[in-house]
Amino acid sequence: MTHLQTMLWLCVGAYGVHVLEEFVFDWQNWARQVLHLPAKWDDFYITNCLVVVVGVVSVEIAPTWPAVALGFAGLMLINATLMHVLPFILKRGRFSPGLITAVVLFYPAAIGAMRTVELKASDLVTAFVVGAALLATPIGFLILKQKPYFDQSR
Repeated sequence: MTHLQTMLWLCVGAYGVHVLEEFVFDWQNWARQVLHLPAKWDDFYITNCLVVVVGVVSVEIAPTWPAVALGFAGLMLINATLMHVLPFILKRGRFSPGLITAVVLFYPAAIGAMRTVELKASDLVTAFVVGAALLATPIGFLILKQKPYFDQSR
């Protein structure tokens, strides 16, 4: 196992603790009130199961495609910043479920993973584009689900 793979396993573990924090502190209601997302607990469960799968996949592909694998670390940094720290600041200190683990675990683990390999600028761009796509996908689906075209009950 490479050092990058070890660090990515640490990232997967950090994400697991992060999901626990979000669940315990009622991420669903916070997301509805603060982010205005039509989130339900089922969405939360499925999305976070997939995130863990993506984390495991990132560990496995790391030796071959380190920049793509680091998309998981990119996801963690983007999630920490845009979904937890920024709303905390913009809402003048209103607690964001996941904020503690985002700051205490996500930043050190994700930055540590990125520092394990020599990255070119294009590798960093790849990591953050993959991370942004991973974060945007479930949010985009939640928004699209509200559109009449995607309503399967009719």
